[in-house]
Amino acid sequence: MPIFPSTPKATPRDWRRMARVVVTGLALSLAMPVAGFAQTAEPGADDLRALIYYLDNDDQRSVQAEMRRLRAQFPRWTPPGDVNQLRAMATTASATVDERPIWARIERQDFAGARALIDEARARTPGWSPNAEMLRVIEINESQAAFDAAYASRDAAGALAAARRTPALMRCDRINNAWQLAELYEAGGAAQNALSTYRGVVQSCTRLSDVVPTLEKANEVASLDEITALIELARQTTPSSTNALNELEDRLRAGRGQSPTGRAASSAPAAAASTAAVASAPRAAAPAATSPGAPLSSAPTGLGPLPLRGDGRITRVRQMKEQGNWQACLAASASPRSLEVLYERSWCAYSLDRSGEALAGFTEVAQRGSALGGNTARDARFGMILTSLSLNMTEESARLAAATDLTQQQRLEVETTILDQRGIRAYHNREYAQSIAYFNALEQLTGSLRRDIAMLRAYAYLNNGQAQLAVDEFTRLHSELATDDTRSGLESARSALSSG
Repeated sequence: MPIFPSTPKATPRDWRRMARVVVTGLALSLAMPVAGFAQTAEPGADDLRALIYYLDNDDQRSVQAEMRRLRAQFPRWTPPGDVNQLRAMATTASATVDERPIWARIERQDFAGARALIDEARARTPGWSPNAEMLRVIEINESQAAFDAAYASRDAAGALAAARRTPALMRCDRINNAWQLAELYEAGGAAQNALSTYRGVVQSCTRLSDVVPTLEKANEVASLDEITALIELARQTTPSSTNALNELEDRLRAGRGQSPTGRAASSAPAAAASTAAVASAPRAAAPAATSPGAPLSSAPTGLGPLPLRGDGRITRVRQMKEQGNWQACLAASASPRSLEVLYERSWCAYSLDRSGEALAGFTEVAQRGSALGGNTARDARFGMILTSLSLNMTEESARLAAATDLTQQQRLEVETTILDQRGIRAYHNREYAQSIAYFNALEQLTGSLRRDIAMLRAYAYLNNGQAQLAVDEFTRLHSELATDDTRSGLESARSALSSG
């Protein structure tokens, strides 16, 4: 009889072949920042326009993100060493059209309509073509819709076809797809292929919030030896999470009636490792202790008490949030009628920089969200912290973080931003030695520095009388991408070094 009602019979060979497709996609595409669609070797004028805009506006965070996107989309392209050469490449004139109607169709999930408008625009305006981002959004959402439909009908072949057509569906930011595919394997009696899919996730995704549930799911289909090996693989790929993984292993072993390994107890001192860099940096005066049960914020919601559930729009709102369609999420959740809808809406508001609304929503959910179950209240507090940080409320955020039992990944994200903001503030206060200490701690915590922060640290070295370190830092940055800023900084540092 068929493995799935809507698919032909699948042989063990078929299952192995399909598993290889999924695992290969996970290993190759989960770690890719962006799935590229261009087939040319080098970016054209349209592709470079955003990068030039960010450079001209000195938006270094966006510059780095755009450079990563371009490198992923054009792997054979070598960026020019000077920003002026980039501008020259981007001066090609190109016809333009009003793309707003196309994006409106995309937001409504009318992808066929969006493609029809693209075809009309091409015919009406020779020389115009949609940018890669527009095509990426259309293609990935079309494939996601196909995958969702296949999963709903238990059509393993259809789900695999969608994943093969668009490998980006198997990236870490859409990890639920890999989990659902493994579920289809398990339902079809192919437990080893489900385990291979989970292994692909563990190999490619390093966030603890991704790895732990993946291991928990894998535990349902794996033998004791297999889950032990999989947890060991997770330790290798996410060494910063070793303590949490040791605790998880003991918990899973206990569920099988096995004795603990003893690793969790022996690695207890490592539990504070993720905060060591922050603790070693100079601090402002210690804030007053905040009780975990104390009110989190005085930000008013203006919404009045909401029932926990009952707003029938929750499925649509959650779907829009998970797709990253923030505008549609807000439109679908206007005037929330339940706490769970307010929670999802708050994340969409945060993603659109509507910080006041996000903070009010997260505060409401944090105070009463424990009744929703799971980690909703904790994650709402995490949302409060992130929103406060987006408003540069650094010390308020630090107090909230100290009073919240965040996950290791959440705490890493929070502490990274706190160090970032404290370092920048110290620099502008001309406290250069303290600024350097914060930035060094940030580099120790994350393994690298954003380009704009590295530039600021180089100037802090220069202003702190450490000219040689400033020269070294400016030289490195200039060799990566030469700009007027790196050139000027390097000249200033060399001048200070020679005069000193």
